[in-house]
Amino acid sequence: MEDFHSAQYKRDPRTGQVVGLFGIFDGHGGPNAADYVRSNLFVNMMQSQKFVSDLPTCVTEAYEATDHQYLRQESTSGREDGCTAVTAVLVGRRLLVANVGDSRAVLSRGGKAIALSVDHKPNLKEERARIEGAGGVVVWAGTWRVGGVLAVSRAFGDRPLKRFVISTPAVAEEGLTSEDEFLILASDGLWDVMTNQEAVTLIRDVTDAEKAAKRITEEALNRGSNDNISCVVVRFRN
Repeated sequence: MEDFHSAQYKRDPRTGQVVGLFGIFDGHGGPNAADYVRSNLFVNMMQSQKFVSDLPTCVTEAYEATDHQYLRQESTSGREDGCTAVTAVLVGRRLLVANVGDSRAVLSRGGKAIALSVDHKPNLKEERARIEGAGGVVVWAGTWRVGGVLAVSRAFGDRPLKRFVISTPAVAEEGLTSEDEFLILASDGLWDVMTNQEAVTLIRDVTDAEKAAKRITEEALNRGSNDNISCVVVRFRN
């Protein structure tokens, strides 16, 4: 098991405002990167002078800084592991989602599934052009892989491929409305066997967020997912 998750509320010491911080961190090649990012990413966000005045820039810079810190810390360990991440920051009715890799965020708006993240796959046109422009290659090896090795094109860690596998996240911001019911954050072990809409429909009538997360992970297991499965469900109050 190389997945980690986080779900917490913190008070911004500058404004006194309570913010929600949620994330899924899916490791590959070992658990170290995922554990490090889980422990440090939100700390780096909240320590920034741009939190929450310029939240998109703050989150982007925190992703990149956390990646640099991890690589520097592990520079002599010989570790080459990495992790994907999808995070959500909730400030009042302002929701900011960011991700690297293929862990995904899906919003339920009136029962309709809305993807708020980008699956960073090497064969995406923009990703492939970026990788090849940096001197890398995208190779089919059971699935499309960077250098024939890694099946995602953005991630934390992954030292040997860092020139091509960047940690700059995709960022999406939403102003929540009365139609917005809940947010699902989950690793690809869930999305490998379930569509966005299937996931939303499955738990729409489950009012307890923890029970909803358990239902969705159990369903993914029942459908035969053979990858790690982690899920956080955030329910909104109208």
